[in-house]
Amino acid sequence: MTITVRPASTMMFTGDSITDSQRLESEDGLGFGYPLRVAGEWGFRHPDRPVTWLNTGIGGNKVMDLEARWQTDVLDAHPDVVSILVGVNDMGWHTLDPKGYVIPVEEFEAGYDRLLAPLAEAGAELILIEPFLLPIHDVVEAGVGAMRIGVKERKEWRTDLDPKIQAVHKLARKYGAHLLAADDMFADLAAMTGPEYWAADGVHPTPAGHAALAAAWLRLVR
Repeated sequence: MTITVRPASTMMFTGDSITDSQRLESEDGLGFGYPLRVAGEWGFRHPDRPVTWLNTGIGGNKVMDLEARWQTDVLDAHPDVVSILVGVNDMGWHTLDPKGYVIPVEEFEAGYDRLLAPLAEAGAELILIEPFLLPIHDVVEAGVGAMRIGVKERKEWRTDLDPKIQAVHKLARKYGAHLLAADDMFADLAAMTGPEYWAADGVHPTPAGHAALAAAWLRLVR
C-alpha cells in the first residue's frame, strides 16, 4: 500500500543530520539532501497537487532529543504525513567517548513509541526510515584525539544498531506505518559499487545516497 497525498497536505521530515542537511542555510528550509529532492520531484510530477513541505531535522539528535521538542517542532504543525529518520546517534559508537552512555534498545523503542502515539491519534500518516550504517574506514573524533575507526569497529556497532532497526520495524507494524528499509537498500547498493559511493563516512549520504533515499521515499506515496 502507498500513501495518498491530497492537495494542500502538510508533509514533514524530521530526524537527525541526515534529514537536517543544512536546512537553516537553505532558502526554502528543506536543506540540500533527500527532503529537497523529494519535494522537487513531487512538484515536478504533480503540479496540480501542491503541498507544504517542512523539515525539522537537527544534526546530532537522538530519540530523546526529538521527544524534547516534539510538540513545538512537529505536533503544533498538524502534519498530514510525518517521515522520521533517527537512530544512528542512539547507536553505540557514542561509547567511544569514555563518558558516553549506551542507550538500551528498550529505552530507544519506548521513546520512539512516545513520538508516534500522538501522531497516530491525530490521524497522521507515518513513514519510518531505518537508521543505517555502511562499513567505511574513517576518522572519528572521540575523547582525547582522533581514533581510526574501521570495518571491524563498525561491524561491532551493528550489534547495537541492528536491534534498534528491528525496534523500528516493530513500531511500524504497531502503528501501521510505512517502512523505508534504508539499511537493507544501502547494503544492496554498496554491494554493487562499494559503500563510499553512497555514504562517504558510512552515515551521511553522498548526493547519490540522498537521491536513492528520495527515490525510495517517493515509491511510498502517490
